Amino acid sequence: MQDGALTDDEIEAGRLIFTQAWSFSRGSPDLEHLPPDDRPEIAFAGRSNVGKSTLLNALVGQRQLARASNTPGRTQELNFFTLPAGSMYLVDMPGYGFAEAPKDKVAAWNKVLRGYLAGRRTLLRVFVLIDARHGIKAADNDILALLDSAAVSYQGVLTKADKVSHAELEKVAQATRQALGKHPAAYPGIIVTSSEKNLGIDILRGTIARLLIENS
Repeated sequence: MQDGALTDDEIEAGRLIFTQAWSFSRGSPDLEHLPPDDRPEIAFAGRSNVGKSTLLNALVGQRQLARASNTPGRTQELNFFTLPAGSMYLVDMPGYGFAEAPKDKVAAWNKVLRGYLAGRRTLLRVFVLIDARHGIKAADNDILALLDSAAVSYQGVLTKADKVSHAELEKVAQATRQALGKHPAAYPGIIVTSSEKNLGIDILRGTIARLLIENS
């Protein structure tokens, strides 16, 4: 079901990157508090409650690095995580699409996101997380359009794949591929994951390792 073949070396490179001791670097509530764009960045975007923090924790093999919460929309700033040597950033973007968030707060988040995406020269890719139980929703289309307009490369990642049947997962995966294929900035192929079952985590790690190698 996974798209795109990785080599054993890329899988191993991904494992080595994400078995290091990642740590929180800073939270940026606005564009004035962004760190210098002096190293490669990989960002993660997704609807509130899509499992973004849980996936990030699974990716780095640490339970508490990204704050997971049962309250959708808890991430309200750009959170930067880095390695001991400071060689790259993982960026946890604010969750979107939570209907109960105040409109002024949503507008402020969107302004920060637009500014970040348009001006970050070291941003290699944004992984857009999509709940496998629901597929692409209207709120996802908004962020996809924003990424297209900013000409930022992005790739779809299905989360919570263990929560649906294999047949339903195949259906949602195919629909997601077709939808993303219509977007000019979307990278072809999706990654199917389950944080609870550790499904696809090695593929995501290896994909990030490949990006770093290609852009080194």
